[in-house]
Amino acid sequence: MKGLIGIVVVVWLLIGVLAAYQRGYFGNDQNVSCKTAGDTTLTVVAGPLNYLGANPKVDCNVNVPQPSN
Repeated sequence: MKGLIGIVVVVWLLIGVLAAYQRGYFGNDQNVSCKTAGDTTLTVVAGPLNYLGANPKVDCNVNVPQPSN
């Protein structure tokens, strides 16, 4: 059973890599930033869901509360 789950996970991630490649996330002409790295990672993890309409995006401009003085 572990072997089957492992195969399913590997195939899932390979489909995600294919989707990220088709979206052009692996080009050499891009500057790597929080947004591009996050978008690429989420696309790979989403796997086949990309072909069902998922288009995961990351918002790196989150305001983090600052500690009080």
